[in-house]
Amino acid sequence: MYLQKSISVFLLIFCQLICQSQELTLETLTSYPFPSSLTAAGTGNKIALAINEQGKRNIWVAEGPTFQLRRLTNFLIDNGAELSGLKVSNDGRWVVYVKGGDHGAFEESEPRNPSSLPIKPKVEVWSIPFEGGNPVCLGSGDYPIIAPDSRQVLFEQDGQLWTVPIDGEKKATPLFFARGKNGNARFSPDGSRVVFVSDRDDHSLIGVFHNTETPIQWLAPDFSRDLSPRWSPDGAAVVFVRTAANGGVPDSLTMQKPRPWAIWRCDLLGEHAVKIWSSPNTLSGSVPTTDGGFNLHWAAKDRIIFVSYHDGWPHLYSVSAQGGEAICLTPGDFMVEHVRLSTDRNRVLFSANTGDNNDDIDRRHLYSVSIAKNQLEALTQGEGIEAFPVPTGDDQYVLFIKSTAHLAPTLTVMPFKPRAPQRMIGEKLVPQALRDASLIKPQSVSWKSTDGKTVYGQLFEPKHKTQKQPAIVFIHGGPQRQMLSGWHYGDYYANTYALNQYLASKGFIVLAVNYRLGIGYGFDFHKPANAGRFGASEYLDIRSAGQWLAKRADVDAQRIGVYGGSYGGYLTALALGKDPDLFAAGVDIHGVHNYMGRVHRQSAELAPDVDLAIKLAKESSPVSWVDHWKSPTLIIHGDDDGNVDFHQSVDLIERLKTQSIHLETIMIPDETHHWMLYRNQLRVDQAVADFFEKTLTKTKK
Repeated sequence: MYLQKSISVFLLIFCQLICQSQELTLETLTSYPFPSSLTAAGTGNKIALAINEQGKRNIWVAEGPTFQLRRLTNFLIDNGAELSGLKVSNDGRWVVYVKGGDHGAFEESEPRNPSSLPIKPKVEVWSIPFEGGNPVCLGSGDYPIIAPDSRQVLFEQDGQLWTVPIDGEKKATPLFFARGKNGNARFSPDGSRVVFVSDRDDHSLIGVFHNTETPIQWLAPDFSRDLSPRWSPDGAAVVFVRTAANGGVPDSLTMQKPRPWAIWRCDLLGEHAVKIWSSPNTLSGSVPTTDGGFNLHWAAKDRIIFVSYHDGWPHLYSVSAQGGEAICLTPGDFMVEHVRLSTDRNRVLFSANTGDNNDDIDRRHLYSVSIAKNQLEALTQGEGIEAFPVPTGDDQYVLFIKSTAHLAPTLTVMPFKPRAPQRMIGEKLVPQALRDASLIKPQSVSWKSTDGKTVYGQLFEPKHKTQKQPAIVFIHGGPQRQMLSGWHYGDYYANTYALNQYLASKGFIVLAVNYRLGIGYGFDFHKPANAGRFGASEYLDIRSAGQWLAKRADVDAQRIGVYGGSYGGYLTALALGKDPDLFAAGVDIHGVHNYMGRVHRQSAELAPDVDLAIKLAKESSPVSWVDHWKSPTLIIHGDDDGNVDFHQSVDLIERLKTQSIHLETIMIPDETHHWMLYRNQLRVDQAVADFFEKTLTKTKK
């Protein structure tokens, strides 16, 4: 009897130890090596990318046909120094990159110092031999490009363009001087000239630099904003985008207005300029605001490729460089992203949220299409998410970032053929513990908002549900984002996917909401009326998400939490202020809380609806709902945020102190909007999970 009891106790303890050893941790879930800035040489099959391994960011390279990854740099500490802007020279001998900055903030080239180092940080352009060696600092600056002959590097510094030998043997010098903020530069195909944009506040110009003895050639200058210049393959002409300059009689602040645009071609010899395509003067014909914007390319056979939203979805179009009717290359109810030309300029590669599966609208697959016919070829299909296609310089292979519900974003290669075999060449860098982790496959769901609009999302359900579970609504930021049915291709949302997996492993039902204002579901969803500071109509989708969860038989309606970052933090704060009886706790991460200061009455010539705009901005601001607030709240913000003013959280916290609520705060000195330090990212994730375990694991009275 005693022996049986002892065996039973031993087995119970053994089972508990096994369960504990298999329990997911945030350290495991966030251990993925995140790839970014994938690029390829213009010839051959050499490629490079940046990989972030728990804050240790390095440049990695590979060469076909084996594509064995090799670490090129030796940055082995988590110091928050971002690596971006990678380029491989056409001869394959050099890799150029930018170290520092915050490329995701409004001022991307602003130095950041999340490690609080006592030495002022810099944003610098570096080069390193592809075969290995010591990195060389080419100068302080950003946005480098390499000359076609692989000898010179051009980069931006303080609004001017600088040039430097790629080996750093000589110091960088200004290429020329021009008024304004000069950037978006491109070498002509033969490398003898540079086209660039000169931004002059209310207007911008397209300029061509020939040499130090020749005046800058301004292409069809006008009272407009000219953008995105692209050379013809023979270097004889440039196409660019023309939009309206800033000015005119003040118009409605609260009503959406079309922002039409046009594509112009200018022949450098004789300076003959002609408009070759115009967008319709409609809301959907406005300047596209999805990935890559206009995505303007001068392809082979004198075809101009671009993206427009005018048929209700962001699609690829092709028009002759001489003008005429544009052909839609990608008809259908889906969006295109991550657009690239093949090296020979005869095909366009891109990702799209369409495919064989009904829920592919919440994925991305790779496609290619001819530059002149709408005959799509699916390069990938299935339950994966494939993004950022990059062809090798010989057009033999396509490199891209692949993920699934279980596999974190990973560098993958395939022959440039439809549905060819894939090799996940970056998988070896994924820690074994993460590869072995038992993750949940989120389910694509949809429901009706309170005004009848359809809302979308992904549902994470715990594997073992024994009773009514607490639930959490996750709200993405942006707001021009879409959460997917697997690991996200963006670094910020790869992290929130990991956090949602962790919360589900702790017994929470998690609903990631794709609310109106997000991408992936067409123009009307992306650009709704009465949204943001002028009505916050998108909040209806958040409220409906909580109500949808509350009606589920497996959810305890008294224990529904809400969290989100950036725009998701804004909507989290609105949820806690407007619906405290629905949302029992919330975590607001660097959200906007007060829109009232963003509508001004100081101009002598006021907009006709300025009073309405101020009224709507007040009603749409979380600070206006503080008196209704009663649920436990955690507010998190880094004080070097380049996207949301840190004062937004300071102000809300001071207002909430007047209320009798449970309020917790985490302030992270010198950290940015994007958790540049891995240890800060992990700290924030753990704080979110701990807060919900503390506030939602007991039934609300």
